[in-house]
Amino acid sequence: MDDTLTVAVRVKPGSARARVGGRFDGPHGPALVIAVNAPAVDGRATEAARRALAQALGVRPAVVSLRAGAASRDKLFLIERPDPGLTERLGQLRDGTAG
Repeated sequence: MDDTLTVAVRVKPGSARARVGGRFDGPHGPALVIAVNAPAVDGRATEAARRALAQALGVRPAVVSLRAGAASRDKLFLIERPDPGLTERLGQLRDGTAG
């Protein structure tokens, strides 16, 4: 098993309603959409997205880190030591089939 999982994300900062789910075909391929209340100022939206991603996948925020895209809506996050079901859960969130 790989030590990390790379997750492509499209962040929608300043959203009225925070949510994780949906697909955006961005520069890193199919990305998970994360809408956050935080504005795109001083990294606040990135941090909110990191925490929302961790919560949605059921992992500790400490194992999720930003790999690329600090100043972009299109980001790559790394998840350390992912469990085997994490890829399936990610696909369900991205494709709208999460229960």
